Amino acid sequence: MVLSSLGDSELIRLYLNENESAFEVLLMRYKNQLFKFICSKVKDVDLANDIFQETFIKIIHNIKLGKYNEEGKFLPWATRIAQNLIIDFFRKQSKVKIFSERNAYLEDFSIFQRIACPEKNYVQAESTRELHAQLIQLLHCLPKVQREIVELRIFQDLSFKEIAESENISINTALGRMRYALINLRKLLEENEIVTQIA
Repeated sequence: MVLSSLGDSELIRLYLNENESAFEVLLMRYKNQLFKFICSKVKDVDLANDIFQETFIKIIHNIKLGKYNEEGKFLPWATRIAQNLIIDFFRKQSKVKIFSERNAYLEDFSIFQRIACPEKNYVQAESTRELHAQLIQLLHCLPKVQREIVELRIFQDLSFKEIAESENISINTALGRMRYALINLRKLLEENEIVTQIA
């Protein structure tokens, strides 16, 4: 049997039956394409090598756990694993900053304000978009009165004076609710292990 003539799913089946050569064929078949993909995203050969090796370690782990979907193609599946590892790397490296509760008193305060990386590449942009989505999702975990203050301040861009008037509350009450909203949001970030750099 010539292994190189077999399809991806058949090679994986053989590998699961302890045929190590089957995985070597799979690796040789796609390693150049996968490495080029990683290089195109990280723009660093050494880093690409590290992520490439980590990708195949994770591929092996997932295959052995039975997580490979035989209806899909191996390369797109492997590429998704690589992309997730790349995003994880840049998320840990990126300087994401969310203002602490004391900054709620500033009129130009933005809960989603970030310190941008000097050269923001595709992966860093993806990481920022994903973090933004996670933050929005976490807002729904806040008490209603706190969530409403954040939404009015951030998404409707109202001043605290305008918020106080629209909600028929004092400015101090509006500021206090924002302060507690940010304290709770920071706790949620820590509980969900979302990587940020809190001021």
